[in-house]
This record gives sequence, structure tokens and C-alpha cells, in this order.
Amino acid sequence: MRDEAPATATQEAVDGTADGAIAVEAAAAPAPFGVTGRRALHLGIGVVLLALNLRPALVAVSPLAATIRDDSGMSAAATSMLTALPLLCFGLLAPIAPRLGRRFGMERSLLGTMALIGAGTALRLLDSVVALFAGTIVIGAGIAVANVLLPGLIKRDFPARSGLMTGLYSMSLFGGAALAAGITVPVQQAAGLNWQTTLACWGSLAIIALVFWLPQTRTRTRVPADVARQAAHPVRGLWRDPLAWQVTAFMGLQSLSYYAAAAWLPTMLKDAGMSAGDAGWMLSFSSLLGIAGSFLSPVIVGRRLRAGVLAGIGAVLCAVGFAGMLAAPVGGAYVWMTLLGLGQGAAISLALLFIVQRAPDARHTAQLSSMAQCFGYILAATGPAVLGAVHDACGSWTVPLAVLLVLLIPQIAVGWCAARPRHVAGR
Repeated sequence: MRDEAPATATQEAVDGTADGAIAVEAAAAPAPFGVTGRRALHLGIGVVLLALNLRPALVAVSPLAATIRDDSGMSAAATSMLTALPLLCFGLLAPIAPRLGRRFGMERSLLGTMALIGAGTALRLLDSVVALFAGTIVIGAGIAVANVLLPGLIKRDFPARSGLMTGLYSMSLFGGAALAAGITVPVQQAAGLNWQTTLACWGSLAIIALVFWLPQTRTRTRVPADVARQAAHPVRGLWRDPLAWQVTAFMGLQSLSYYAAAAWLPTMLKDAGMSAGDAGWMLSFSSLLGIAGSFLSPVIVGRRLRAGVLAGIGAVLCAVGFAGMLAAPVGGAYVWMTLLGLGQGAAISLALLFIVQRAPDARHTAQLSSMAQCFGYILAATGPAVLGAVHDACGSWTVPLAVLLVLLIPQIAVGWCAARPRHVAGR
């Protein structure tokens, strides 16, 4: 994308359409090789800052869950909804994101997501359970839109560096999660804050990203009028394409595995005899290793390994990690968390990379991202509840871990299919 320039005759024609220059902003790649130079650097930093905001406000709830429950009087089930609600928002609101991108432009829409995250964290300052849940929903809505639009932005502006940018994007997701899991309680204790203020502190990240991203909203993309008119309409026929469903299934299965494990691994370790503090640290440690896995996997795809092979390797790492949790959960905890972090990090990066690479342009990317994340996160939202119910029925974690192991088999299959170098259909 280029900096704003005087409109040409073609641009003036586009501005006269229903969506005008807004349609141009949401359009396909502005140039064959995307943005370059200082503009690319500034945009890349902006993507990283945006991605850093897509997990902390949600993950920060887990370390404070006991405190929130004791102070508010909520039941354990109600407290768990603070984690489940955002995932449902991710899925249910994903189809709206491409429409917002077409209507307001990717840049303005992404700016709005940071405003929503900031507003949601501010709502949590209020000493009210209603405000806590309302803020969680607002945060989930902002993240849901950003989840869908960022892969489209990467496809549009970094077509020749999509692997690198997807790696940075997914690395930032894991980095934000690890940061929130690791320092939320220490910050609360060191500063003597209540849980409302501690949760609201994560809104500062959104403010930083919003300020840094603001200049992006003053740019325009110059493209031919026919391309702009095409970009103003949604992709049709995508839901009938097998490849699109394979990408969607991979997104859903790896998300289910990640969120189910994140919700229950500390409890599994605690039930096996580990202290609560050490069990919480193990989840943070796993997220730190996930940073490495999420960055490296899209970078090495096509250079050293095929994407389908890497999808299989990631699943095998997770399988060994889950099997280790069955055999020696406490004694080998660091080994199992390392393998799970690397495997899950590789899987989320590949899921995002498949969305970018299996779509021929930014318009298809946004629509495929919407489809994959809509069904994927709705499926993921069921994971923690189902595993908890299975545990309650069986009285142990053996069967839940076996379920996670079995689900890795279809994950490998759809990952292999989604990795094939071709594009989704749709027009």
C-alpha cells in the first residue's frame, strides 16, 4: 500500500461508487510486491502491537480466577464463562468482520478493535459483576474482528513475506498470552492492586497500539476501479469448497486442543501433586515455548519442510506431551510443557498461514478467515467444558487426555489436506 496521493481519474470514478474510497482501502493488494521500506517497517510493527492485544485481556483472568470468585461470590461455572464467552464471540462475530472491513476499511476497522479492547478493559474497573461480563463481551468483540482482518492485511500488504509476517503475528499472540499468564499476579501483589484494576491495566497495551496504528488510517490504496468494485462484494461459494472446510477444520481442531489444554493443564498438574504456583508457571512456560514454535514454523515452510509435514510434526509433539502427562505428569512436566508449547505454537501459526496462502487475494483471505474462525472458535469453546464434564464423569484425567490424543489424528489429516498448494474457490 502506498501513502495517500492525489486521486487520478480512475480513483475519482471509484470514489463515486457506493462504498467509495472505503472500498479501495479494503481492496486487494495495492502492488505486486506489497509495501516496502519504512512504510513496511511501520506497518509490521503495527501488526505486532495489534496482535499483542489479542490475548492478554482474556488470559489475565485465569491467574485471578480464584480471587474474582471469592470477592464477587460467583460460582466456579460462572467464573469459567469469563473464558468461554470470548471464544464464543470469536466464532459468532467472525462473519461480521469482512463486512466491517469492506465498509470502513481494514485500517479503520482495526483501529476500532483497539478502541473496543480499551473500552472493555475500562468497564472492568467498575465494581460490578455485570460490568465484568459486559467488558469481557466488548473485549471479545474487538478481538473477534481483529482475528479475522489481520490475516487479510498480511495477505494484502506483505504478499512476498507472508510467512515471516504470519510468524511475527502468531508469535505476538503467544507472547501476549505468556506475558499475561506470567506477570498478572506479580504485578497485582507488587502494586497492591485489586483485581479490577489489575485486569484494567492490560488496556494500556491497547492504547499504545491505537496511538501507533492511527497514522495507518490516513493512507489510501490506489487500484483500478474494476478491482475496487469487486472488492466491495463478499466472496460467494466458499462454503461449498472442500479446501476451505479443511482449513476451517484444522483451525478448529488445533484451537480446541490449545484452549482445552490451557484451561485444564494447571488443574491436572495440581491434582497430580504439584503446587498451585508451580502448576500456573508451567502453563506460562508452555506459552513461552509456543512463541518459538509459532515464529519458526511459517518461516521454515517451503524452505526446509512442507507445510503438511510440519503439521504432522506439530501434532506428534503434542501427542508425546499429552502421553507424558498420562505417564509422569509432575516428574517430566518441563519436558511435556516444552513439547506442547512447540507443537501448539506450530499449529496455530500453520492455521493462520493456511488462511493466507490458500486464498488468492485479500478479499478471499478475509472471507476464509471469517469462515475458519467462526466455526473454529465455536468448536474450541466446547473443548474446556467437554473435558471438564468427561473428568467429572470418570473421576480422573486419563480419559480427557486420551480424548485430546485421539483428536490429533483428524488434525493431522486435515492439516495435510489444507497444506496442498492451491487456492480456495469462490467468486
